[in-house]
Amino acid sequence: MTTLVMAAHGARSAEWDAVLAGLAARVRRTRPGVTAKLAFLELSDPPLERVLAEVAGPVVVVPLLLAGGYHVHIDLPEVVARVRPDAVVAGPLGPHPLLTSVLARRLAAAGLRSGDAVILGAAGSSDPAALAAVRAAARLLSVRLARPVTAAFASTGEPGIDRALATIRTGPAPRTAVASYLLAPGLFHTRLVESGAEVVSAPLGVDDDLAALVWHRHDEALQAAGQVSGQGSGQGSRRSSRTMASAASGRDGSESAPVKIS
Repeated sequence: MTTLVMAAHGARSAEWDAVLAGLAARVRRTRPGVTAKLAFLELSDPPLERVLAEVAGPVVVVPLLLAGGYHVHIDLPEVVARVRPDAVVAGPLGPHPLLTSVLARRLAAAGLRSGDAVILGAAGSSDPAALAAVRAAARLLSVRLARPVTAAFASTGEPGIDRALATIRTGPAPRTAVASYLLAPGLFHTRLVESGAEVVSAPLGVDDDLAALVWHRHDEALQAAGQVSGQGSGQGSRRSSRTMASAASGRDGSESAPVKIS
């Protein structure tokens, strides 16, 4: 049986750790027959290196990260290559319509109104591809809300949240709502809250759709690697045309392509 290892970033925050633990518990409840472990790239415990070393049998690593960047492309692959080169590594969670659904619900709960301008507030990255993935997520949310959505960043990336707010406030919208494109509360969410926007949604947090997305990334990674999930249909190692299309679509930002480290 394949073990799912969820690889999160980590933070010096008990609240952040509690939210990630809650999400991992929700993931486990979704498929109680599959072993699913939570690990961290830095700051929080247990470290990914230790968890991977302790797991016996096949492993699928799903990054609990919303976009690419250093941790997805450098940090995580280095750990996997050193400790478990046989592991299959899925792509990051976003962009994906399941994330869009969570974002829309969080905005509604925060009091979004029909006339509000909307910003998708993300952490940011020095990786242009990661910023592009956030902008793709903003486009998905724009379609869902039937209004423009501007991607902005709390740390690295343009526009920054302050600049995006200043630009929007030159327009006719009476208020600005920020959709927090973050997994849990922490430094970046605090920056969004303190930006001066009239509405800031809660982070994505613990949600059934987010748990379903983790398993979706797990399944597509196994399929693209030519393996069969514990929930599979017994088709063996044959890769279907649908699997190949899913993996290929990860290169244009619509899905996240899984890889195998060797």
